[in-house]
Amino acid sequence: MTGEPRVQPDIDEDLCTGCGQCVAACPTGALGLVNGHAALLDPEACGYCADCEDLCPEGAIALPYEISFED
Repeated sequence: MTGEPRVQPDIDEDLCTGCGQCVAACPTGALGLVNGHAALLDPEACGYCADCEDLCPEGAIALPYEISFED
């Protein structure tokens, strides 16, 4: 993936209540709480597994993706 930007989870601070479920679910420790909100502390560690998105009760985390059809 050299030369391409790494996609990261989008965290909506307005929706995040700071419950910490995403932090507890993150298998790589990429997420943490900063000032009462979820934050991506280590983008390189994020494995893009979507556990945080699935467990967020407020829907504050979205993992954008792009579908590419190549020949």
